[in-house]
Amino acid sequence: MISLRHGTQIQILNKLFDMSGQYSLSLKSTNISQIRTIVPRLCYSNKLLGKIINFLEKKEANLRKSNKLISIESDTDPTSTNLIDQERTISFSNETLFQIQKKINEISKIDEIPKVFPPLIPIIRTISAKLVEIYPESSQQLSELSVHLGSIVLDAAIITKAHFDFSQSNLESSLFLDEVKLIVDSKISKQYPHLEFF
Repeated sequence: MISLRHGTQIQILNKLFDMSGQYSLSLKSTNISQIRTIVPRLCYSNKLLGKIINFLEKKEANLRKSNKLISIESDTDPTSTNLIDQERTISFSNETLFQIQKKINEISKIDEIPKVFPPLIPIIRTISAKLVEIYPESSQQLSELSVHLGSIVLDAAIITKAHFDFSQSNLESSLFLDEVKLIVDSKISKQYPHLEFF
C-alpha cells in the first residue's frame, strides 16, 4: 500500500485553488467538495506512477549493463537479441511513462484535466499490455492507474461540464506513442550499432 504525504496533497490542492482558497475557475461553491475528492486520487495516481517508473528504471539499468557484456561476446546469439529487444520495450515504457508524469505534474487547473488526461489513458493501457509478460505486477499497477485516471477525468468533466472527442484523443495517443518509439529506437540503435534487429 502506498502512503501519501500530507504535504503532497496540499501542494496539488494549492495548484487547483488560488491563494485565497477559492477555486481558480468561476464554479459554484457546491463543486468545491467535489474538487477536494479529486485531489487525493490525483496524489495517489501520481505516487503510483512514480513507483512504477522507479522500478522500471532499475530494471532498464540492469538490462543495459548485462546486454553490453552479452553483445560484446556475441552479436548473433538470439538470446542477446531477445534481451536487447526486452531492453527496448522497457526503455519505451519508461520514456512514455516519464512523459505522462510530466503532463500530470503540469496540471494546475481542474479544467485542464478533461483536456490532458483522456489521451493518456489508452497510452497507459498500451504500456500495460507490453509489460504483462515481462513484469506482470507493473502491468497490473498500470491497469489500476488507468482506472484511477479515468474516474478523475469523469469527475472533472462533470464539474467543468467538459465534452470529450474520443477520435481526437486516440489520434493524440497514437502520435505520442510514435514519437516516443522514434526516440527509443534511435537510442537503442546508438547503444548497439553493430546489431540489426529492428
